[in-house]
Amino acid sequence: MPDERRARFRALHSAEELFVMPNPWDVGSARLLETCGFEALATTSAGFAWASGKLDQSVTRDELVVHVATLADSTSVPLNVDSERCYPDDPGGVAETVALLAGAGAAGLSVEDYDPATGGMDDVDVAAQRVADVAEAAHQLSDPMVVTGRAENHIRGVDDLDDTIKRLLAYRDAGADAVYAPGLSDLDQIASVVEAVGIPVNVLALPGGPSTAELASVGVRRVSTGSLLAGAAYAALIAGARELITGGTSRYAESAIPRDVLKDAFDR
Repeated sequence: MPDERRARFRALHSAEELFVMPNPWDVGSARLLETCGFEALATTSAGFAWASGKLDQSVTRDELVVHVATLADSTSVPLNVDSERCYPDDPGGVAETVALLAGAGAAGLSVEDYDPATGGMDDVDVAAQRVADVAEAAHQLSDPMVVTGRAENHIRGVDDLDDTIKRLLAYRDAGADAVYAPGLSDLDQIASVVEAVGIPVNVLALPGGPSTAELASVGVRRVSTGSLLAGAAYAALIAGARELITGGTSRYAESAIPRDVLKDAFDR
């Protein structure tokens, strides 16, 4: 039941141990990741958009809600939702987005401070108020959802750690249960964020970035993969397709997923 999964998700954030929460983009990837033993999963806005034949930031709220319901119905672990800006301009605004995602089975959701319409960062006070509105709606549920406030600086060309920490503190004070600054890869900077905010911190696992053991050593609570797993899967597809069309060979199939792994994930 969604409420039971929300309680499990909150418990993961209350524990002292780091947990890894990878990001599937469809039912197949979600079931495969669950079979691997992860305790929670999260959607990826970019990965889901690509699976829908779209670019990131172009999925509608209705499409996202159906996607979340499909993944939640297909898996048994808590599901966090990459809900972008929580659709403040849609009917009912962010409060309606929270209600719809809760009804779809979400255990948590995130809210961003980058506005694709302007191509820039929201003013911190505006973004903090949106976090406050999301938190109020999410925490009023009979079994509350975990709210993550996101500072998008470091994936939007703003390399300003002081501003990132300022934003994360504002989102914490507005009611966020966890915070996230995707794009940080320097362990000392990540440690500074953890020390400053005092609530669970999510870190995006990046190529060449710290290992999960290193992140755990500085107090990171949660690690996610964003669109990276989806990107790697699609890269493998394109590489195989190009081999086939240019060379006529199928060596790409040598690394195909074992059938017994598929059976474990899909034979339910």
